[in-house]
Amino acid sequence: MILPGLISAVFYRRRPSWLQVSLGLAFTIALSGLLGYVQDAGTSRVWDNVTIAIVGGVILYAVILAYIVYVHLPKLERLRESQVSMPPAPPH
Repeated sequence: MILPGLISAVFYRRRPSWLQVSLGLAFTIALSGLLGYVQDAGTSRVWDNVTIAIVGGVILYAVILAYIVYVHLPKLERLRESQVSMPPAPPH
């Protein structure tokens, strides 16, 4: 049920804009809620599952987004800078 959080955050190749984050969060909330509803449709606990699915999706989305923005993207940037600043190796 929390898979939409993973799906929407994993496609960021550079620092996402506020619009991208907002759309990813809206997608996560909508799809998580739908999956939570479909899981137990017609039972008394359907709204509990919808709430749990939405909260779980948003938490996962936030954690993955924070990892991407604060760990993964800076690491990629440092790697790119080191590749650009290294002179080519002399021929043997």
